[in-house]
Amino acid sequence: MVSLRSGLARGAEAVLRLNHSRRGFIPAGHFLALVEQSDVVIDIGSWMIRTACLELAQFPDHFSVSLALSQRHLKSGVLVRHLLQALNSSGIAPERLELLLTEAMLLDDNEDTSFALKAVQGLGVRLALNHFGASYASLVPLKRLPFSSLRLDKSMTQNFSRDPACAAMIHAAIEAGHALGCSVLADGVETTAQYELLRKALADDGQGSFFGNAIPSMEFAEMFGALQKKPFIFTS
Repeated sequence: MVSLRSGLARGAEAVLRLNHSRRGFIPAGHFLALVEQSDVVIDIGSWMIRTACLELAQFPDHFSVSLALSQRHLKSGVLVRHLLQALNSSGIAPERLELLLTEAMLLDDNEDTSFALKAVQGLGVRLALNHFGASYASLVPLKRLPFSSLRLDKSMTQNFSRDPACAAMIHAAIEAGHALGCSVLADGVETTAQYELLRKALADDGQGSFFGNAIPSMEFAEMFGALQKKPFIFTS
């Protein structure tokens, strides 16, 4: 995640890959749908939170990490315990961790879900509305729930320069997100044109192949050290 104002890396999103003996690394989207049908996804989520926090402890205090939360983990009743264990073992400040939720996860919102989200907020862990614009594109959750960040889906980012309706929606989402006290991140930034348009639209952060592809945490730590010496991209 790179600040569109300063050009400096300020965080990263932790993503899951399955290391297959023959096929190599397989993206999570190819197997998570199956895993999410069982409680195995809760164990995976707990491991991801713990590992992300331990690795984050090796980075400067201003650096943060985001990771996607599964609906089953959210409703499991053990999420807060897993977060407390990870935060205590790593010693990081809770606001350096951000959990990503989708609009679809909130459609059947109930008291248990609301309680869990408020408990997470009570710990100081940040919540982000992920993949905004991929389906419903409703800003209601930002008003109703304690989100600190709005993340524009990559489909919106990639249509920004060629679809006036999409561009209008992005401008409106950025303005509304800021008005509700949220930072706005654009996912799927791939070109200089997209970067410049988003920066001029006052989006706060961006991520995507324009800044770098997904790499192992050790390689990222080396790259991050280099990025802190100067802006990733010099802006006017």
